[in-house]
Amino acid sequence: MIDEISAGGIVFFKNNILMLKKFNGDWVLPKGRVEENESLKETALREVYEETKAKVIPIKYLGKISYEFSRTCYLDKIHIRKEVHWYLMMAKNMNCTAQKNEGFVDAKFLPFEKSLTIARYDDERKIIKKAVDDIRFHSYER
Repeated sequence: MIDEISAGGIVFFKNNILMLKKFNGDWVLPKGRVEENESLKETALREVYEETKAKVIPIKYLGKISYEFSRTCYLDKIHIRKEVHWYLMMAKNMNCTAQKNEGFVDAKFLPFEKSLTIARYDDERKIIKKAVDDIRFHSYER
């Protein structure tokens, strides 16, 4: 089994969450693998920018999700245990661009409820819900 650690951002602007549409039609949050000598927060900020070009301000650490999956590599099935650390981030504006070289065809800020319904994975829906609850509870500069 291979362990992977990633980090990503739940990016909001006013009452919207930044979502990415993959080539297969799935809507997901921006995230990626931690690089050598990089903190989780640095990874999350880098991945958000690389995948969306959004300019953001980190707000706080929200938590982590863990899951397992299999991937085929050279006819071998590899089992992977993945841990993803999530950060709440506030966008400076709604400017964003999907990066096709990162595997995305669209990037949009969507209303809170819409982002909860279209997110592909249950774990991502849960972390979006946690972010939305936090955003509604606190008075971040929006």
